[in-house]
Parts: sequence; C-alpha cells; structure tokens
Amino acid sequence: MDFFLAALTETLQVQVIGAVVLGSLIGLIFGSIPGLTFTVALALALPLTFGMDTTAAIALLLGTYIGGMTGGSVSAILLGIPGTPSAAATLLDGHPMARNGQASIALGMAVIVSVFGGLFSLVVMVISVDLVSRIAVSFGPAEIFALVVFGLSTICGLAGRSILRGVIGGILGLMAMTIGLDPLDGVQRMTFGTTSMLQGINMLVAIIGLFAVPFIVQVFEEHRNGAIARVETSGVRMELPSWRMLRQNFWLMMRCSVIGTGIGAIPGAGGPIASFIAYDHARRFSPHPERFGKGAVEGVVAPETANNAVTGGTMIPLLSLGIPGDPATAIVLAGLAIHGIVAGPAMFMSHQTDVYSIYIVIVFAYLALLAMQLVGIRLFVHVLRVPPQLMAVIIIVLCGIGAFTVRNSVFDIYTMAVVGGLAWALMKAEIPVTPVILGLVLGPTLESEFRTAMNLSGGSYAIFYTSPTALFFFGLAALVVVLQFSGGIFRKNTKTTVETSNA
Repeated sequence: MDFFLAALTETLQVQVIGAVVLGSLIGLIFGSIPGLTFTVALALALPLTFGMDTTAAIALLLGTYIGGMTGGSVSAILLGIPGTPSAAATLLDGHPMARNGQASIALGMAVIVSVFGGLFSLVVMVISVDLVSRIAVSFGPAEIFALVVFGLSTICGLAGRSILRGVIGGILGLMAMTIGLDPLDGVQRMTFGTTSMLQGINMLVAIIGLFAVPFIVQVFEEHRNGAIARVETSGVRMELPSWRMLRQNFWLMMRCSVIGTGIGAIPGAGGPIASFIAYDHARRFSPHPERFGKGAVEGVVAPETANNAVTGGTMIPLLSLGIPGDPATAIVLAGLAIHGIVAGPAMFMSHQTDVYSIYIVIVFAYLALLAMQLVGIRLFVHVLRVPPQLMAVIIIVLCGIGAFTVRNSVFDIYTMAVVGGLAWALMKAEIPVTPVILGLVLGPTLESEFRTAMNLSGGSYAIFYTSPTALFFFGLAALVVVLQFSGGIFRKNTKTTVETSNA
C-alpha cells in the first residue's frame, strides 16, 4: 500500500497527467490516419521523454501506445479504411453501420468496449502477471505456428458465400508476403530482378491499398453515374450505446477480453490476430450470423474489445520478463531503459513504485481516451458531411503520405496503387478481400515460426505433434473448418428444402 500511495502521488502531478493526455491525443491522431501508426507515434515521442521525469516519460509512452491502438477504429468506421492493422476487422461491420446512419453508435460502442477490454487486461496483468507470462514464454515456434494456423482457419468463416473463393483470397495474401528477401536465408523471392522489390510488400501499405483504392474508385464511379450515397448526419449528437445494448453484449465483451489478453501475452502474436479471432468467434456464436458484414454491432464489439485487451496482455511478458510482444512495446521497453528501469523480475524488487505507476497511468490513459473520443464523436461523424468525391481526393493524398512514411519509400506508393487495383479486380470477381488481409497479417509469422521450428528440430515434423499445446490449436483449427463446412452443407440443404416446399 505504501508503494501504491507513493505511485498515486507521483501520477497525480500536473506534468504526468498532461503527458498522459498529450500521449493519448498523439496516439489517437496517428492511429486514426491510415499509414501513420502508433508505432511511428511512439518512435517520434521517444526523444521527447529524454528531459522528462521517469513517471511522466512512462505516461507519455503508454498514453501514445493505448491511444494509437484505440484510434484505428475511427477511420475504419467512418471511411472504411483501417488506421491500424488491428482495426481491419472492425471496419467489416463498423463502416456499414456508418453508411446506415449509425456512425455515432458505432464510434460510441467502439470506445466503450475499447476501455472495457483495456481495463480488463490491466486487471489480469496485475493479478496474474507472473503466471500468464510463464505460460506465454513457454510458447515456442511450434506452438505459435499452430496458433497462427488456428487464426487462418477463420478464413472459412470470413469467406462469405463461397469458401473456395475465400481460400483463394487467403492464398493470394500469403503469396504477397513472400515477395522480397527471404528473412532467414536472404534469398531473393519473386523480385523479377527489380531492386525496389527487394524490400518486399509492407503489410500496412498493402492494407491501405486494399481498402482505400477500391473505395476511391467506387466513389468516382458513383459520382460519374450520379448515384452517390450520402450518409445522413443531421442532428448528430454525442451518442452512447444504451444500457440494454451493453448488457446484451456483456458476455461477448468478457470472452473477447480473454481472447485479446491471452493472445497479447504471447510474444509475436499481436492485435490483428486477436481481432480477427474475436470477430470470427462473435460471428460463429451469434444467433444471427447473417447480419455480420452488414452492420452488426457485435462485429464492432468483438474486434475492438480484443485488440485493446492486447495492450494489457503485451505488458505481461514485457514487465515480468523484459520480452516485448511487438514493435510498439519494444519502443516502450527502450523508453524504460533510458530512464534506468530494466524490465524483468528485478523490476518488481527495485522499482515497485514505478510498477504501480504503470498500472495507474494505464487507467488514466483509458479514461482520457474515453473523454476525448466521446466528446469528439460529434466532430468525427461530421467528416461524413464532406462530399464523397472531395473526401476521396483527400483520402488519396493522406494514403499516399501514409504509405510513403511507413518506410520513406516511393515504391510503397506504387505498391499501394497496384494492390488497390488488384483489390478492385477481386471485388469484381466476387472474391472477398478479408481473407487476403488475413493472409497478409498472418503470413510472415506463419512462415518464420514454421521454418524456425523445423530448424530447431533438425527437419523433423515431430516438433508439431509432440507438443500438447500445438496439438490443441491444430485441433481447434480442424474443428472450425469442419463446423464451417457442415454448417454450409446444412444451410444449403435447408434452403433447398424450403424452396421445394414453397414450390
């Protein structure tokens, strides 16, 4: 209690609270703009901490991290373009809600469940930081590979009407991520002798192209044909989900918080995997799965809860063992080291006050984000009042800037345009884009963990079927595929029976 009170006294200082608010605002802005991720925001914020006190520096970094993770939903819902890879699942139902005139409800629900998921993961982190981190660190390459295979199995649930077309989309995403230099051997792959292609296709750039370019082409087509669909924003107010809506989704929020915290605690997994698994979980156990993709509020609740629960999960191995789970937490780890805090078991013995400060700062960051986003809903939604053709031009500029700033490469702008053109062709061929995203997000982890596991086992596949954890995830993946196929056959037979009886 003495350490907690000392930490509370430090975090209640004006400088610390100001750092939390500033960091949350920076993260929210960077997370909302496609291409300018919170990882970039953290990299820019890190030099600002050099002259700060330790607690204020921690507050700035954690506020930026949490704000960026939450901010990706804003552009995903309003524009249909995810600000961060973790928000790619949110737009599947968030953007249809906005087009149906429910933008404020979607944004309100997103921020509420984001805070819920983040605080849930914080409670888990405080209670079980030692136990969960030990379990997470026990995951080797074989176990992470099996987890990613389970994540890829959700392609069957996200494929729409045709599982075959969904699998084609997933394979295209996996193939795209093999372009460039081999990460282990340094061998050129599918570069066609072009030096620019040695750097490969950046996942974020590809995701921007997949959503931004088709959106822009569609808007210009509709404008040319005089069929622009305007979203009604008159009378927009700061609107929160009703208590009834929150009660209906409470257990979904709990389950997705568990999913996000657990996956976040596994180094290398991260928010995109958690959000897609949570989205598929919500769709699979929903009494009305046909509403998903058309504006189901559960399609916003599940991924937003899970990807914000990842924030607490990633802090578990970071604080207890000094192992960052993703690039963002690696920057946070560097920020701690700059101020003389070495994350790991010794931190809980020599920096107890700082540990409690981290807990309190996370709470403050989520409260600051809650206030900023709820107040900002009125402003955010009025973005939809801009004529779509003008918005498309603005989006072109922002996406071009965002694609360039990812790696300061003009090649990425061309990549965005080419990927976007292919996405438009896929949409015309009725091949869903979501499985492509899943392949892009999970492909690098799938390949690297498989090859690492094979190197460790000397080329023996036994490493995959001798691990109980790996077998568990393989079993879950097989179960998901079987249930999806059997469900599709059942729905087809039911439809045939109904048509026959009507005839």
